[in-house]
Amino acid sequence: MSRRRISRIMKEEGLVSKYTVAQFKPTKSTCNESEVGNVLNREFDQDQELKVVVSDLTYVRVDKKWHYICILVDLYNREIIGYSADPNKTVALVQRAFTSVPYNLNRLEIFHTDRGNECKNQLFDEALEVFGIERSLSEKGSPYDNAVAEAMFKTIKTEFVNGTNFLCQQALDLELFDYVHWFNNIRIHGSLDYLTPVEYKLMHS
Repeated sequence: MSRRRISRIMKEEGLVSKYTVAQFKPTKSTCNESEVGNVLNREFDQDQELKVVVSDLTYVRVDKKWHYICILVDLYNREIIGYSADPNKTVALVQRAFTSVPYNLNRLEIFHTDRGNECKNQLFDEALEVFGIERSLSEKGSPYDNAVAEAMFKTIKTEFVNGTNFLCQQALDLELFDYVHWFNNIRIHGSLDYLTPVEYKLMHS
């Protein structure tokens, strides 16, 4: 389709694009200098369910303050298997995302993130060890090592965050629950042959 036709259809349907209004000013934080290497090594196409899970954080406006969202993504079918939101950017945010996973954590083999300090915690590392989950970190200053999570959050910001006014944490939690359900069960993905993550998993199981 041409852009003019898309523009005409959008006007007829009353659709508008979303754009960022409030700008986030990140605070400076030290890099996670852990000796853990990049085990994933940009192998983003996985043929086994729950083998590799990637994660990242983003910010969202809640009543004039910045809160944070954490998601866990299964590289096999791009399904959001875990998520959490909180006013604070701490390891507890990531831990709660793991507690929301509806699958047996023993099935996870690799957990990959960038070098943010949110995941730098001895108790968190011990928990991963209990479930036999190997840690993987992006190389310092290389966002392409976690490209899938980065792309996911670009989509989430466009479809869910931008243009939405969350009045409180509870409102964010409820809306995030609805969005994750829609993302996994209704939204089609070009990388999945235009199937939803759940449809793709059922078809290829």
